[in-house]
Amino acid sequence: MKKQLFALCTSVALLLSACSGTPSQSDKPAPAVQTDKAEIMVSAAASLTDALNELKTTFETDHPGIVVTYNFGSSGKLAQQIGQGAPSDVFLSASAKDMNVLEEKQLIAKDTRQDFTKNELVLITGANSSVKIDSFEKLTDPALQHIAVGEPEAVPAGRYAKEVMDALKITDSLQGRLVYGSDVRQVLTFVESGNADVGIVYASDAAISKNVKVLATAKSEWHKPIVYPGAVVAASTHADAAKAFLSYLTSDKGKAILQKYGFQ
Repeated sequence: MKKQLFALCTSVALLLSACSGTPSQSDKPAPAVQTDKAEIMVSAAASLTDALNELKTTFETDHPGIVVTYNFGSSGKLAQQIGQGAPSDVFLSASAKDMNVLEEKQLIAKDTRQDFTKNELVLITGANSSVKIDSFEKLTDPALQHIAVGEPEAVPAGRYAKEVMDALKITDSLQGRLVYGSDVRQVLTFVESGNADVGIVYASDAAISKNVKVLATAKSEWHKPIVYPGAVVAASTHADAAKAFLSYLTSDKGKAILQKYGFQ
């Protein structure tokens, strides 16, 4: 009887040992996959919003190790933020002036700076507006109560608009009727919503909106050349990824996307 009991206990012990033994190779959890990516912050002029959002998709597809995040705003404010130490890897400005400020302070990698596109300045009104003027000279028409422009001190489009008004000697006559936007996209919104009779924006801004129509295009001699310089920020922690983004922006793919959205 004792022998039978011992045999039974031994069998049970062996069975339990088999059930709780070391798991097979297939039972082991898969090793963790490395997902580290370089995340770059691109501080870009508001007028680039739509083009860069499309470019982000194609760039990240072609560069799976890089993730792009944008900070859109007026070039002047973005330059100020970078000057105050805000994290950024790439600066894309709508004017040379704001880039020059950072270069003078050695806040960009000078050898990476390059002009990547151009633009034009246009006078717009709402798509269903009854405004009929066909030139910038006619902005003095007293029927125009609200004329939207960018804030000249911080918004390049506003700075160019002021240069046009000064060249035409109509600046003083428009005082009291000018409505200032914090960036060029706000100017576009003022006109789209009917809160301004007309507005002065870039040709690229007018091109992406179905709610406005172009009344006139400013002559190039009325304002400084509208060029967009880009550069890697000196304090970038992902300089190689930032350089790759700038290179892509000036590649055939990048140029095609910019032209699609009205840039030259």
